[in-house]
Parts: sequence; structure tokens; C-alpha cells
Amino acid sequence: MVWKPHVTVAAVIERDGEFLMVEEIADQQAVYNQPAGHLEDDETFVDAVIREVQEETAWQFIPDAITGIYRWRKPDDNKTFVRICFTGILGEHTPAQKLDVGIIAAPWLPRDELLAMPASRLRSPMVKLCINDYLAGKRYPLDMITEL
Repeated sequence: MVWKPHVTVAAVIERDGEFLMVEEIADQQAVYNQPAGHLEDDETFVDAVIREVQEETAWQFIPDAITGIYRWRKPDDNKTFVRICFTGILGEHTPAQKLDVGIIAAPWLPRDELLAMPASRLRSPMVKLCINDYLAGKRYPLDMITEL
């Protein structure tokens, strides 16, 4: 069997000290995550994060920087995830839009509440890492990604 990592994108979006999150069902449990999802065939990383934010939160998003690239092996099934996390500019909201399957809500949560959450309430350890890197001011240019 050939090993293949799951390539994902995510967005850290802050407004007035709160972060746009998604509450979703994963492994039969409600957990919090950044708007995030898998890269699709023939899709750029930037296009993927724009799409995922729109589908999961009903907000438009324009990425302007990368906050980090993460690799995590999920301990219960040994799946490996590679996440490129972006930050950027929040656009228009479409409150009538139906959210993606599995998404319960797209709340804005304060930093302290998120960082105090137990690991069991977060989709993965990457959630806090992405927020911490964002808060530490980590910003890398989008042009560090080369799409061939």
C-alpha cells in the first residue's frame, strides 16, 4: 500500500479579537476547527482556502499570507495531514447560505476561550498551533507557493 498524506488548507481569520471557527462533527463528536478542508484535483492552494471558507462559513475570504505549514499524524488511525494555513481579509457574509455537510455552525470565538479548550474539543492540535503562529505574527508571502 502506498502512503499518501492528506493535503489540506485552513484559514485563521480574526475580527475584533475573535476568530472565525467552525463547529463540526468529526469521529461522531462535535469539535472546533478553523475553516479548513482538502485540496481538490486541479485546484490551487489559494483557490482551495477561498472555497473552503465560503462553503463552511458563508464568508468570502481573500488570503494575503501564509501563517505556517504543518504536518500531523493522527494517532488513532495513523493518517498524516499536511496543512497550509492562511490568513487574510474577510469579505462579504451570506447568512442565508447553507453550510457544508457536517458543519453545525460558524461562530466567532474569543482567543482566550479557544486557547483554554481541552484538546478533545478541537479537531486536531493544529488548531491551536495555527492560532498561536498567527498571534506570534508569523506571515509568509503567498508567492512562496509555486504551482506548476
